[in-house]
Amino acid sequence: MLDLWPWDGDVNEARAALSAGRVLAIPTESSYGLAVDPRSASGVEAIYRLKERERGKPLPVVVANLEQAIDLGVEPNEAIRLAEAHWPAPLTVVAPLRSGVSVPAAAGGDTLAVRVPDHDRLRALLQALGHPLTATSANRSGDPPACGLADLEPILGDSGALAVGGEQTPGGLASTVVSWSSAGLRVLRRGRFEF
Repeated sequence: MLDLWPWDGDVNEARAALSAGRVLAIPTESSYGLAVDPRSASGVEAIYRLKERERGKPLPVVVANLEQAIDLGVEPNEAIRLAEAHWPAPLTVVAPLRSGVSVPAAAGGDTLAVRVPDHDRLRALLQALGHPLTATSANRSGDPPACGLADLEPILGDSGALAVGGEQTPGGLASTVVSWSSAGLRVLRRGRFEF
């Protein structure tokens, strides 16, 4: 059975769980996401195992604010500046990492997908933790995302993961994903956010 961390719980318990290599299941605007510190290679590896996902696919990250993204190594570009005007929102930006910065969640790449989620309690948790979290959908690759505790149980039941909040999420479309190039803004995935 999944352990539950309530929103009003001691944030040190969530911090300790992450430090011990446990995965958090966090509610987002649409479904639950699997969360670890994106700077933790062992945490990122735990998510690949749980999702049965091929290595080398980067994991998206949620941040409390633009400052957390910059602290992680994200280089603000035109897409970030555009997104910042709309954040918090289900709008994910694939942005470049500063030269020489390596983040395990980026899976060896030089970009990272980031967003400020439109979920007040999740942003408050990110602020309290003092760092971003990964937020890849809580499911095995190819399966529908988990929207509640009953959906999480078959995926995470024996993993030692900690479910945050415990609420039912609304489901539906995931975040819209965009990037920026010399040709301008490019929509990589149409989702919940509409320009």
